[in-house]
Amino acid sequence: MGLVYERRAVWFGWVAGFGLFWAGCGAGVKSTPPPSASPGPGLVGQKKMIDYPPTREEDPKDTLFGVAVSDPFRWLEDAGSPEVKAWMTAQDRFARDALAKISARDILSARLRQLFYVDSISPPQHLGGRYFYTRTHADREKGILYWKEGRDGAEQVLLDPNTMSENGSISLGVAVPTYDGKRLAYALRKNNADEAILYVMDVKSGKVSEVDVIEGAKYAHPSWTPGGDGFYYTWLPTDPKIPITDRPGFAQIRFHRLGTDPRKDPVVREHTGNPQSFLGADLSRDGRWLFLYVQHGWNRTDVYFQDLRKEPRAGKAFLPFAVEKDAQYQVIPWKGRFYIFTNEGAPRWRVFRADSERPRREQWKEIVPERADTVIENADLLGGRLALRTLHLASNRLEVRDLDGALVRDISLPGIGAAGLSGEPQDDEAYYWYRSFTTPLAIYRTSMKATKDGGDALFAEVKLPIDASPYTVEQVFYPSKDGTKISMFLVHRKDLKKDGGTPFLLTGYGGFAVSSLPSFSASLFPWLEAGGGYALPNLRGGGEYGEEWHRAGMLKQKQNVFDDFLGAAEFLIKQGYTRPRRLAIRGGSNGGLLVGAALVQRPSLFRAVICAVPLLDMLRYHLQGSGKTWVPEYGSAEDEAGFQTLLAYSPYHHVKAGEAYPAVLMMSADSDDRVDPLHARKMAALLQRRSGSDHPVLLRIEKHSGHGGADMVKQAVEQGADAYAFLMSELGMQPVSSPAPALDR
Repeated sequence: MGLVYERRAVWFGWVAGFGLFWAGCGAGVKSTPPPSASPGPGLVGQKKMIDYPPTREEDPKDTLFGVAVSDPFRWLEDAGSPEVKAWMTAQDRFARDALAKISARDILSARLRQLFYVDSISPPQHLGGRYFYTRTHADREKGILYWKEGRDGAEQVLLDPNTMSENGSISLGVAVPTYDGKRLAYALRKNNADEAILYVMDVKSGKVSEVDVIEGAKYAHPSWTPGGDGFYYTWLPTDPKIPITDRPGFAQIRFHRLGTDPRKDPVVREHTGNPQSFLGADLSRDGRWLFLYVQHGWNRTDVYFQDLRKEPRAGKAFLPFAVEKDAQYQVIPWKGRFYIFTNEGAPRWRVFRADSERPRREQWKEIVPERADTVIENADLLGGRLALRTLHLASNRLEVRDLDGALVRDISLPGIGAAGLSGEPQDDEAYYWYRSFTTPLAIYRTSMKATKDGGDALFAEVKLPIDASPYTVEQVFYPSKDGTKISMFLVHRKDLKKDGGTPFLLTGYGGFAVSSLPSFSASLFPWLEAGGGYALPNLRGGGEYGEEWHRAGMLKQKQNVFDDFLGAAEFLIKQGYTRPRRLAIRGGSNGGLLVGAALVQRPSLFRAVICAVPLLDMLRYHLQGSGKTWVPEYGSAEDEAGFQTLLAYSPYHHVKAGEAYPAVLMMSADSDDRVDPLHARKMAALLQRRSGSDHPVLLRIEKHSGHGGADMVKQAVEQGADAYAFLMSELGMQPVSSPAPALDR
């Protein structure tokens, strides 16, 4: 929903999102390499033995801008159809039965249970003398939100989703305490989907209000008043007559006063009528300044504001702050000044300061300029200082600066990795976290006022039964098809021989300015322990090198992303790290589009593919789910130029009959309301029908799961076991069954 939403929320599932589960990396440990193996016979064997569930094929055609486009499995788009439901059940059963027969699966499942059922904690949020934080427990399926009075107070359960439903289908979304810590606004989501209902509870008593229940909270992010008597939020209509793809265009900014009927909440900003834009609101801590954000795609934000001391809350026009410019903005109001984090005229971002009484653009003062070798990834105000998270060669650094922008100190990090800094504007106490490919999450307490080391002290760390000593991380650079230099992280054994014999897992994302960083994932270790290597390139379309890098991989430039990814595979092969029959690829969401495109463009380059919650029919993606919100990133087939661009790479439209495709595991979710699962269904059916190889095409459907997956540990274990068993079976690998020693840090 925009940059402004990074602040002031306790996001549930925080620890899981930091890499303990199967969330985007590979997947325990032996100090000597396992014996080499040849690629295995695969799951199902010869093509004549693959007896897929029957799938009806039709021949509907659309004529778009004079081009006839075939869509033989369009009937699979209707998930409510009894025929489609029966087909999904049969496909999921077929996939799970095949995966269950892999001998390595039980070993992987046991290893992942060791790695996933762990104790961990998030950085605490300090508000009104109270601390709020989440914990995962080694004996619980879901994390729990806690609170306590003061740093040394007794820990008390605030929200425990383990008790909210018998089957674990209720998930906790955003949770935002008031500034005095007395109340909490939080969202509950069914099946971990995006759709949500907002509730309010009294923290001390645990009583949940029966009045303050707000439906249509899919994008709601409450911004509390100073006294905690109400909040601004983004509301979506729940009228089923409004198509789901059009709902974002009907979003409103509303104000909810506690104890009143939410259905009568006054509208502060009416809807835009444009489903390609988002609305968000942020109220300053002193309650004076209300900022309205209108985000157009992922590369432009219009910002408006009101002075609530001079104007009533609702019904008054917002004044323009930064509008109609091809740039993004985040404004942090603090003690009569506005601190503006923006990429206006600076694709690697910079920071301005403005007097709140004289906020016109020409009166802004630049206090942190753009730098040639560094991207400012985030800016915040903590402990009366500016806290910057930056990127240098796709790795995080942390800076503390004074309010004039002068550098106070760099926070020393253990090495190349991913990091962040959190706290409150008025508190000297802050927390920073660090993790890397081989180092689990560690959290440190620091002082924002300090000018040297900050008195940094370890607050918490995740301890796992892994031994990272046999492995190394290197960063390499390779040319893409057009000569652009691409950086890539590699994780592998220190004694790797460049003879092409190492099985490698290559993954990526390349879109929406999302940066692929050297982050920890426990599920990577069973893969490394079995002798595998892991590769993560920083593809165009991401944010690792600024907005220009992002724009070089969007709209008509999207093929650059696929060329970068294919270039990574070619580099690994040319340099002797691996060879095609020992190379697998994996991606999810936009990364699912990535591996889908790689699959159809260069099928001989890979042995196995995992494609999760993907976009694959790019001519119809905008007609379902949240598709219309991505038109600024991809374009649309409703205009001729967009149609030609999308048709050129849409994976579903480039599957060739008789082509020898690699083994494919489609991983879908039954409650994904962001990327419609129809993409996985249609692509799986088409590949099963058209592939000329003897490699399987499986469709696995996770139950009670949204786009981000399920949030129960047991489901993450089973999903990870299936995924790695599939890859190891296809690449001829054997997992290590003996448990590893604890990581020595």
